[in-house]
Amino acid sequence: MLLQAGRSFLEKINDLDHKLFYKINGEWHNSFFDAFFPFTRESFFWAPLYFFLALFVIINFKKYGWLWVLFLLLNVALSDYVNSSLIKEIWFRLRPCRDPAVAEHLRFLVKYCPQSSGFTSSHAANHFAAAMFIFATLKHYVNRKWLALIFLWALIPCYAQLYVGVHFPTDILGGIFAGLILGYIVGYIFNRVVLKQ
Repeated sequence: MLLQAGRSFLEKINDLDHKLFYKINGEWHNSFFDAFFPFTRESFFWAPLYFFLALFVIINFKKYGWLWVLFLLLNVALSDYVNSSLIKEIWFRLRPCRDPAVAEHLRFLVKYCPQSSGFTSSHAANHFAAAMFIFATLKHYVNRKWLALIFLWALIPCYAQLYVGVHFPTDILGGIFAGLILGYIVGYIFNRVVLKQ
């Protein structure tokens, strides 16, 4: 009985997941977004902001600034490892662009569809790990309302992954959740060990 209820719940989640994916990928599109969202997935779109933040922190925090950059890089590397080498190895899920049941309805807007598991999205995990670390470590020095925009920035490549047909919504949500946890942990360690807060 409990197993059957669990299966029914997972089927409903999967159904909602596919419906939302078809809305984002198949209905909510236009020519501007078709050009914009594939572009936002590339490092040359988002890297300048992180570079600017690193420069800002190094200039304002001197010796701690370099440690902050090191922790940020370690944070993203940890997020990438956990999602790509642990979670994806435990829970394999076909990406929309590899799923035969989805392929006939798919608008695929990039050149390459990875063969790795779609769950969780490494883009989502890495961007949200970085966003959470940045927020957790700079919230006492930068206006929190402005700083919170870093999460909105992290959402852009996440939405792009859905829009171009590389991930399902639950892949993105799983990545966001994992990234937030890892970013918080690394930010907490930085605040306690380096800044002694």
